[in-house]
Amino acid sequence: MTGSANAFRLLHLEDSEPDHALALAHLQRAGLRVRALRIETRAAFEAALAEPWDVVLSDYNLPGFTGLEALRLLRARAQAEGGLLPFILVSGQIGEDTAVEAMRHGANDYLLKSNLARLAPAIEHAIAASRTHLARVAADCELEVSRRRLSELAQHLQTSVEAERHAIAREIHDDVGGSLTALKFELDWMRRHAAEPAVQQRAAMALETVSAAIEASQRIMQNLRPAILEQGLVAALQWMTSRFEKRTGIACEYRATGLSSERKALPAGVPLVAYRTAQEALTNVSKHAGASRVVVDLSITAGVLSLEVSDNGRGLAASDLAKARSFGIRGLHERASTVGGWVDLSSGAAGTSLILSVPLDPAAVRRVPGGENPADLDPDDAETSAWTAL
Repeated sequence: MTGSANAFRLLHLEDSEPDHALALAHLQRAGLRVRALRIETRAAFEAALAEPWDVVLSDYNLPGFTGLEALRLLRARAQAEGGLLPFILVSGQIGEDTAVEAMRHGANDYLLKSNLARLAPAIEHAIAASRTHLARVAADCELEVSRRRLSELAQHLQTSVEAERHAIAREIHDDVGGSLTALKFELDWMRRHAAEPAVQQRAAMALETVSAAIEASQRIMQNLRPAILEQGLVAALQWMTSRFEKRTGIACEYRATGLSSERKALPAGVPLVAYRTAQEALTNVSKHAGASRVVVDLSITAGVLSLEVSDNGRGLAASDLAKARSFGIRGLHERASTVGGWVDLSSGAAGTSLILSVPLDPAAVRRVPGGENPADLDPDDAETSAWTAL
C-alpha cells in the first residue's frame, strides 16, 4: 500500500488525542496516506459504521466501552452484511487472555502502544488480507452462480432432449407407423388375390420387409419414449433387463426389493430418470465392461429410491472417467439432479457398481392395492404396440 495514490480510511476508537496523533505520525512516517476519524463512544462507533472504512484501529479501554465490545458489534454487522472490516486492537497494557479472545473473535492483530513501529505493517497486512478475502468471496460467488446456471442449462437440455424424443416417437407412430401398417394391409391383399405364384412369393417377401421395418420402428419408438413405463417402473426395468440378456447374451438378474407385492406411484420424472439411468448403465456394460453377469437392483428404503446396476467386468480406470468426451456418466449426474437425486460410481477389479439415489417425498409415495409382481409379468408381453398386427 506504500506509495498508493489513494489514502486508506481509518476509523480510530481512541479517547486520547495524543495517542491518536502518535499513531497517525507512525503511519505517515511509514509513507502511508491516511484519512482518519477519531471517536470515543459506542454511539459514535455505531453511527460511523454507516460510512465505508478500510480498517478499524481500537484502544482496549474506552469510556463505558471496550475494544472487545466494538469487535463484537463489528462482527454482528459483518454477519448481517457480509465481510468483516480489518480490526486491530491497540492498548497500553493488554493481557494474553484478552489478546487471545480478541483474535478468536476475528481481530486481525493486537499491538501495545509502546510498540507502534509495527502499526503500519500490521495495517497494510490486515487491509491486503481483507481485500484478498473479499475478492475470493466474490470469485466464489461468481463461480457458484456459474455452476448453478450450468447445472440449470444441463437440466434444461435433458428435459428438452426427452421432449424432442417424445415428439419424434409420436411422429414415427403417427406418420411412419400408419403408412407402414397401411402398406402391410395392401401387400397382404395383393398376396391373397394374386393368381401367379411368383407374384404371391414377391408379395410375401415384401410383407416380411415391411414387418421388419415395423419392428424396427417399434424398437426405435421404445428407445425414444419407453411406453412400457406406463405399466410401472418395475415392469419397465424387468422388460429392459430381459431384452438386454436376449440381445447381448450377458446374464442379467433383476431384483425389486420390497416392491414385489405392491405398486408405488412415484413423483413425476423419477421413473423416467431411473429408466434412463439403467439404460445408460446397461449400454456401457455391453460396450465396455466385458462382463458375463449384471445385476439390476431396485428398492425403496427409508423414503429413498435406490437403483443399483453392478457387473463383474473389467472395471473403470480413472482415465476412463477423465476422457474429454466421456459424457455418459456426467449426463447421469445431471439427469439425477433434475429430480433431486445423485449418482455414485465405484469400480475395481471385481467390476463396477453404479447407484442412483433419489429421496422421495413421503406424501408423493402412496401404496396402490392390487400390486405389481415382476414374477407375474411376461417380458415378451410387456412391449405392447399401438400398431395393428396381421
